[in-house]
Amino acid sequence: MSKIRVLIVDDSASVRTTLSEIISADPDLEVMATAADPYVAVEKIRHEIPDVIFLDVEMPRMDGLTFLRKIMSQRPIPVVICSGAAQAGSDTLMQCLEAGAVDVVTKPRIDTAQFLQESRMRICDAAKAAAHAKLKGLKKAAPELKVEAKLNADAIIPPISDTRRESLIARMPVTEPIISIGASTGGTEALREVLEALPENSPAILIVQHMPEKFTGAFARRLDSTCAIAVKEAEDGDLVMAGRALIAPGNVHMQLVRNGLRYTVKIVEGPHVSRHRPSVDVLFRSTAQAAGRNALGMLLTGMGDDGARGLLEMRQMGSPTVAQDEESSVVFGMPKEAIQRGAAVRVLPLSRMAGEINAFGRNGNKSTGGPA
Repeated sequence: MSKIRVLIVDDSASVRTTLSEIISADPDLEVMATAADPYVAVEKIRHEIPDVIFLDVEMPRMDGLTFLRKIMSQRPIPVVICSGAAQAGSDTLMQCLEAGAVDVVTKPRIDTAQFLQESRMRICDAAKAAAHAKLKGLKKAAPELKVEAKLNADAIIPPISDTRRESLIARMPVTEPIISIGASTGGTEALREVLEALPENSPAILIVQHMPEKFTGAFARRLDSTCAIAVKEAEDGDLVMAGRALIAPGNVHMQLVRNGLRYTVKIVEGPHVSRHRPSVDVLFRSTAQAAGRNALGMLLTGMGDDGARGLLEMRQMGSPTVAQDEESSVVFGMPKEAIQRGAAVRVLPLSRMAGEINAFGRNGNKSTGGPA
């Protein structure tokens, strides 16, 4: 199998070197070339087209956003924005995602062995996911998707036995509806499309979107400015309420907790689950156990299998479940895994997700077929 060829565009020589070392160490990846700015990158691309570009935002002569827009208008190539933490709250980063970047990672941290290892995993996973991204105007055969070994949600939340599951289902009170959504590569724009189509009295929504620490806050603020519903980065103890979406902060997990007939979120530290922190599997398992049939599970575009197990657990607890279809997914990895496991009651295009949320808010789980 041919390796995924990566072009690194960053004005920092040390960042180019560190990224090159990380990417070259992965057997599925290779560094095609590096460039100190977009003008040098253009010359490299003239000689050879990379499979993926890692692109800095702030550079001399031409900024990353301008270069990204030129790429997407002239010759689309999957782009991963590689940004410093200081840029995490910038509006430019959100504009990059809206302009067609498929993912965002923080520049590699080498201050401790743990941070370096986490940077390696995130950077290499982002490169592989980007290589599978479906872009308008780009036709290419991506290498085969592989699901890597990983910890599951047991690392954060204990699983329940079949006997206890039956007991929880029998005793589950009727509460306000909850929507739990998971997404990864391509998910920022997918979520924007769904949330912008919702009315202000939409059911309460919980979201895990794979993004680095600090970037999720900027993402939430951007959505809050364009949506009828309120959108915020979740904080520990936040009340889950109609008309508001809570987005899990980067680098921590988010769980749903029920207190009587009310719900709050719990923000917890812990290891990566399904290679991610926050993990969709953690959110979905907590939703299954806390809300059962009162919740709708929705798994959108992304590479890997995070959320597939959790969505099945939601279905087993009586939740209606939905996976995004292949045609509308930027990367048909997570939804495909869920469908293959029998976790999705329905498979729908992205354009129908907002309607599904509205229907569940009006009718409960009768609107989506009920439990498995």
